[in-house]
Amino acid sequence: MSIRLFILGFLICLTNVKLLAQCAMCKAVVESDAGLAKGVNDGILYLMAIPYILLIVIGYFVYNHYKKTKTNV
Repeated sequence: MSIRLFILGFLICLTNVKLLAQCAMCKAVVESDAGLAKGVNDGILYLMAIPYILLIVIGYFVYNHYKKTKTNV
């Protein structure tokens, strides 16, 4: 297990790349206005968070469903 963790850490250290996740149009608009840049970044975070929140909620309900059916048997 520790060798896998070491390899994962080593690979993460090698990926020191500046990520630009915006299209050329979005990047040009954001570079011109600092207030807009914060809004675009917040929007990206919200869009990224929604699927994780949905997975957690669905997982919670599935877990409770299986927990109830297991105790009833």
